[in-house]
Amino acid sequence: MLRPLHQSRRQRLPALAGGLFVLLAVAGFVGTALAALLAGRLSGGILQAFADPVVRSVLSFTLWQAFLSTLLSVGLALPVASALARQPDFPGRIWLIRLMAVPMGLPVLIGALGLIGMFGRSGIVNDVLTGLGLAEPISIYGLTGILVAHVFFNLPLATRLLLSALERVPAEYWRTSASLGFSPLSTFRFIEWPVLARVIPGAAGLIFMLCVTSFTLVLIFGGGPAATTIEVAIYQALRFDFDPERAVSLALLQIIVTGIILAALSLLPAASDAGVTSGRQFPRFDGRRPLVRMADGLLLLAAALFLVLPLGQVVVSGLQADLVRLIGQDAFQEAATTSLVVALGSGLMATLLAYASVAARAEIATARNRHIGNRLLSLALAAVSSLVLLVPTSVLATGWFLALRAQGDIASFAPFVVAGINALMALPFAVRVLEPAYREHRAGTARLAESLGLSVWQRLRRVDWPVLKRPLSMALAFAMALSLGDLGAVALFGSENIMTLPALIYARMGSYRSTDADGLALLLGLICLILALLGAPGGQRSSQGKENHA
Repeated sequence: MLRPLHQSRRQRLPALAGGLFVLLAVAGFVGTALAALLAGRLSGGILQAFADPVVRSVLSFTLWQAFLSTLLSVGLALPVASALARQPDFPGRIWLIRLMAVPMGLPVLIGALGLIGMFGRSGIVNDVLTGLGLAEPISIYGLTGILVAHVFFNLPLATRLLLSALERVPAEYWRTSASLGFSPLSTFRFIEWPVLARVIPGAAGLIFMLCVTSFTLVLIFGGGPAATTIEVAIYQALRFDFDPERAVSLALLQIIVTGIILAALSLLPAASDAGVTSGRQFPRFDGRRPLVRMADGLLLLAAALFLVLPLGQVVVSGLQADLVRLIGQDAFQEAATTSLVVALGSGLMATLLAYASVAARAEIATARNRHIGNRLLSLALAAVSSLVLLVPTSVLATGWFLALRAQGDIASFAPFVVAGINALMALPFAVRVLEPAYREHRAGTARLAESLGLSVWQRLRRVDWPVLKRPLSMALAFAMALSLGDLGAVALFGSENIMTLPALIYARMGSYRSTDADGLALLLGLICLILALLGAPGGQRSSQGKENHA
């Protein structure tokens, strides 16, 4: 009995040490940014900053656009999800659902360029309407553009969450509704709505949080001071006005706002995508009527066009650019190299931090005697994975910008700081990828590994790595793709300190070189696609128990 106990301790201590390292590393990184913010001079404090009418206007617009974006995203997702659930035999249904995963993993700049190509002044929609005699009838900038962009990125997320809930409804419910002769309206009222009502608050809260902390879309489509959110105002205070005191007050205000929203979200039921797209056939009889099938088909076609056309526009416009010339430019090569190096660094950091965090929490969960210290460590590690929601990218970048500026050397350390910020952004997703696979694997191999007396390194190399290398590669690829498409942290540090592909694309957009921007966006999209393919799960052998992480 002594050897298994000794072996168990020998396995548990390194895992707990790794978890403690994660906690200290994240706390040190975030704490440095917050300390730099709190060290900034605030004449009169945060209350006086809030009393500023400009700040109140920015706060009001931030919450208002997030509310409208959430309302539109969830409101439009309701009929789309209902139609998808009602039509299991819809041609291309599986591809439409997979298509809805694309905007969630797409670099925001690429989606923005696609929307501009569709709805901009020289976009396809305006060209068609102008040909019908209307002079420039649609403006993509201002509040309208922000709402359209947020719906483009969040409608698929809301649809998948709602559809996942509908696909968990027992088959007996649909048989009963058919035997009672329910109309589509009655089916929605008595079967679908009670299920959706439990999911909508969590889905709406998540989307509201994403819209409150949105940066790139508001920066591109905002259209001036009247359409500025807190995150964009922080960027403007540092990069244009160079007013660190104002940036500090706005950053602290952002933390307060996100903290209140997170507290409210904790009271709502969580919405999760449990892996729709399974191809299951549901005994839905309410969708067989010709008029219902026609209405559902038109609705799903419209949703597909709303997603496909902007993405297709990016491909078409990108191919019209001189890609060979762009690839040969020093600016592209420098930006691509910087982006890949930063992405690789942030991806490795996010994956290692996620693995250490998951391993520590798994060891604590399986321990026979869990004292208060271990339980607190487990709770702290769970909170760390969501810390980026409480302290958004703009806040971290602002704090580190002020800290490095005080040292007088921003350019040398900017790539490392951006990589760290991007690693924190990707950490929640990496944990989500690794945790189910790790827990399932350890549950089946823990006793055998202990009985064989394997060391930590032997267990990692011979037992864990052959099984976990696929989810680890998925986490790494996803974290790298997320870093490659990020503009928030890079924008605050400025192109003179660090130039990445998103920063180069935004610079070309600002100098009205839209063709070059489209070509660069296509190249960035291809790089992200390659990463997605490299990290995609292969084969069907390990499909059981996997999540849909898009």
